[in-house]
Amino acid sequence: MDIVRGDDGVARCGWGTSPAAYVAYHDAEWGVGVTDDTRLFEKICLEGFQSGLSWLTILRKRENFRAAFAGFDIETVATFSERDVERLLGDAGIVRHQGKIRSTINNAQRALELIDDHGSLAAYFWPHATFADDPVRDVPAATDTSTMLSKRLKKLGWSFVGPTTMYAFMQAMGLVNDHVAGCDLWDPAERSRRAVARSLGIAAGP
Repeated sequence: MDIVRGDDGVARCGWGTSPAAYVAYHDAEWGVGVTDDTRLFEKICLEGFQSGLSWLTILRKRENFRAAFAGFDIETVATFSERDVERLLGDAGIVRHQGKIRSTINNAQRALELIDDHGSLAAYFWPHATFADDPVRDVPAATDTSTMLSKRLKKLGWSFVGPTTMYAFMQAMGLVNDHVAGCDLWDPAERSRRAVARSLGIAAGP
């Protein structure tokens, strides 16, 4: 992946240089360690909505999604009814895909079950984080770990959680650090996610 140095002097992964929404997302969010269950759930859902579309489309609609899905509060979304489905299908501010809307409601219910079993979504996902001393040079679309997580979640009744979707989730939430070699954001992202891992009692190296 190419590295591009912006007018501000910051070297970034090529995809994170334009437009401005991507720059902000790349610099402040992507790869930073996240343990908040609401944000973890939101990201899985939004990656599901992104399937077949560009992430920029979803990013630009993210605030609309948050308003439509009660801030992705898991307990609230789990109680959504057919009336909510109809409401969401009429909301031009989001992606009006019935299967993905129903999947989000279903996945909220499955997330509550996972939280009951493991204490939190963070406690379930973060043990699958990986750490390396050096940045990557090539970024895969999926990995053995994302494929395994996809299979496990599907077995538990989740939907729209394919291997590529799960890897994008891992990249964004800091379970991996795919800021490539030469990107100035690799170091801060790595410090953040290692601190998160240590706070959860997960070995993350120095």
